[in-house]
Amino acid sequence: MKVSSCSAAAFTSSFATNALRFPFNNHHSSSLSFFCWKRSMSQFPIRCSSTSPSSSSAADYSSMSNESAIKPKQQQPWLIVGLGNPGKKYQGTRHNVGFEMVDAIANAEGISISSVSFRALFGKGFIGNVPVMLAKPQTFMNSSGESVGAIVSYYKIPLKQVLLIYDDLDLPFAKLRLLPKGGHGGHNGMRSVIDHFKGIRDFPRLRVGIGRPPGKMDTVNFVLRPFNKQEREELDFTFQHGIDAIRILLLEGFNRSATFVNSARSMEQCS
Repeated sequence: MKVSSCSAAAFTSSFATNALRFPFNNHHSSSLSFFCWKRSMSQFPIRCSSTSPSSSSAADYSSMSNESAIKPKQQQPWLIVGLGNPGKKYQGTRHNVGFEMVDAIANAEGISISSVSFRALFGKGFIGNVPVMLAKPQTFMNSSGESVGAIVSYYKIPLKQVLLIYDDLDLPFAKLRLLPKGGHGGHNGMRSVIDHFKGIRDFPRLRVGIGRPPGKMDTVNFVLRPFNKQEREELDFTFQHGIDAIRILLLEGFNRSATFVNSARSMEQCS
């Protein structure tokens, strides 16, 4: 997926590579071995040439203290959740744009989400130097909170670092909106998540506009309808913009990301 010329290079150029890989689990054995080697070597400080045991011990202590002082603080992971329904019947439908956004992030960042944990398709990796978890609950939309709540509880993730991505009827098609908090807005998936967060609504969410049904079309039929070719092109453009926004959110903060999202131009404006 190519980055649009409308996405500011200043936001995207710093995210071209994920050089530091400190894994969550044993799937990345080579990175883990290097990390463990560094830790073990740090326990053997360079000794000074003095023959005095006391001066040598002091030097050792000073060396270890300096190492502790410069050791980077481990960052807490982010949880990024896309809401949708499992199964081929729902693939490519409007109600599943949350799933598709997470798939786009996974592809862009090289994160596998093929494992199943907490009743979700689940994966761990990094965006820049920030550890992330990606999840697509397989509980069906209306019970999404059962999966999301379990992940948050197990990993003790602060809610300010839980990003929910989902479809929104009240936004124009392919329009993104990033908010720091809010209610469920009638979305049953978000309703379930908030219920499992014990009513707490203070967590960020990225809403993906799917527009309103035309004429008198039933809303349920509309959200389960697939996209046509033109809509798919617009949506792919939006997904790329969403990837850039999430990188900014994790690496530069909410305010910068919200400004980037809310000042975005459409595909037609960029062409």
